[in-house]
Amino acid sequence: MDFNKVSAFGKNISASFTPFAARTQQYVKEQLGQAEDKTQLPPDYIELEKRVDALKQVHQKMLQVTSQYSHEAYDYPANIKESFGDLGRTVSEKVHLLSTATSPAEAQAALTAPPSAKPQPKTFNHAIARASLASSQLLQQQHTGTGDDPLATALEKYALASERVGEARLAQDSQIQSRFLAGWSTTLNTNLMFATRARKSVENSRLMLDAAKAKAKSGGWHLPGQASARAEGQGEEDPSEESRVEIEQAEDEFVGQTEEAVGVMKNVLDTPEPLRNLADLIAAQLEFHKKAYEILSELAPVVDGLQVEQEASYRKSRDGSS
Repeated sequence: MDFNKVSAFGKNISASFTPFAARTQQYVKEQLGQAEDKTQLPPDYIELEKRVDALKQVHQKMLQVTSQYSHEAYDYPANIKESFGDLGRTVSEKVHLLSTATSPAEAQAALTAPPSAKPQPKTFNHAIARASLASSQLLQQQHTGTGDDPLATALEKYALASERVGEARLAQDSQIQSRFLAGWSTTLNTNLMFATRARKSVENSRLMLDAAKAKAKSGGWHLPGQASARAEGQGEEDPSEESRVEIEQAEDEFVGQTEEAVGVMKNVLDTPEPLRNLADLIAAQLEFHKKAYEILSELAPVVDGLQVEQEASYRKSRDGSS
């Protein structure tokens, strides 16, 4: 075996070390505890990293929960089964058709979904609306007295109100999706991702700097069992001068990458978007609850009136029978 050729081959490999190889070698040495020196990042930089990490965790935690607003049926009861017929028409449409029905057949048709009907929303309030209207119809069908069954009347009105609350909830969800979820997702997947990339560039430049320092101490890159160029006295330039230039260049790159990362992280931390998006989330929730309050505030006195009227009639009938 020609050992001179093997030695020359090893030197060629050493000379062709890429920055990636240099970083990898330095990283492995640090992980194994074989690196003598490790350039420390500035305390202010480390503090920025911690704050960015905290902001990222906040976005992940909040989106994990609030992403439910993207799913229409997030509050739909899992224990109920509604047919296509149940979901075929809106409650308000059914009520209108029932009010104009002149026969039991027309009344039944009003509750039957047309073949091309679009399924109605699966929300808790819509489910309550459909259940209330169906219950109202069951009572009306079996009612034999004069006038309307007061409970059936109340259930129908409750059905209409519940559907309106359900529509308000869907409007809330739409606002939250566009004004909160979209914004926070952008911050997480774009702004914070830019910060992560910038920090990675800082780490890479730090590894290159420490690799250059280690190279200067050892006399250059060499494979295990291979003597360094300095040891063999074959360096083409003054090793100390060459190392000094290489270290200076690595230091300049490290400082530049660090400054750029600081700017990126500060921009992520200082942007008003997350707080503005949170304010929009709260505003959407407030608008929904306000509308729900208004709808139920209109309904409550009507149902109270029906209840008082029914109770008075009940007491009157009892007094008359006694």
